[in-house]
Amino acid sequence: MFRYQNLVNLFVFVIMVSLVFQAGYYPYQTIEPVMYQEATKHEDPLYREIEQKSIDFSAEPQNAYIDDVWKKTPGRNGLKVDINKSYKKMKEEGVFDASLIVYEEIKPEITLADLPAAPIYRGNPEKDMVAFLINVSWGTEHIPAILNTLKEQQVKATFFIDGKWAQSNSDYVKMIDEQGHLIGNHAYNHPDMARLSNQQVLEQITQTNEIIKAITGKSPKWFAPPSGSFNDHVVQSAHNLDMQTILWTVDTIDWKNPSVPVMVDRVKNKIHPGATVLMHPTPSIADGLDAIIALIKDAGYKIGTIENLISEER
Repeated sequence: MFRYQNLVNLFVFVIMVSLVFQAGYYPYQTIEPVMYQEATKHEDPLYREIEQKSIDFSAEPQNAYIDDVWKKTPGRNGLKVDINKSYKKMKEEGVFDASLIVYEEIKPEITLADLPAAPIYRGNPEKDMVAFLINVSWGTEHIPAILNTLKEQQVKATFFIDGKWAQSNSDYVKMIDEQGHLIGNHAYNHPDMARLSNQQVLEQITQTNEIIKAITGKSPKWFAPPSGSFNDHVVQSAHNLDMQTILWTVDTIDWKNPSVPVMVDRVKNKIHPGATVLMHPTPSIADGLDAIIALIKDAGYKIGTIENLISEER
């Protein structure tokens, strides 16, 4: 019985080998060229050039930190050149081309989530991006014009909305959300947060979160204290709710109804990498938003939501 089984196994083996050779499949013929290609690739002067220059195009990740003035400051991903993918893209041209470099982003060790409670005023100071913070607590007449401009310019903004306003204007809240803008919490009825009791602070934030979630299905992660009034307890309360407290670095002062040229000059003189630009649904913004967007784009900045701005992504 044992000898019979061995003969069967041998017979099956012979048939399999015969089929493989008939199909023209020779394992050593496929492995060898791959190994050869890998060896010759590393001998290619272009490959070696990419290896040597990769150091110049790499960057160390930056950790998030708390600044003495600007408080909680986002970190920034580092860059590492993917040599093999870069070589593959440049091989057809046969010459080094920096525009064809393929990068891998390297996360920092310390992110915003690792830091204690503190307000955020800006993005990373080396990030060429700006965020619009539109605080909404009164009126509706200028919302459509502002949304139309943002849509035409393909810009996403962050709207910080009062809970009381949201209750009365749920259609506008839905419109803002459906157009892809980020919605944040601006307390319930625009109080002076620094003067409230601990319980009142919590109620202002949680009540507004509940209202916005009921309308959009999303609970806000960002809190902008009305008039920028806050204290340590306000920031800690938001932190305990897994929310970041957001302030600003560039103020349009649109509530004073400045002329468009005056407002644009004000932004022009203060814009910077990582800037947060405060505005409201006012006539000045409705008339001047196009000009502000053009100014910022011409300066070489992208415009994104606060979530985009404070991410570590480059």
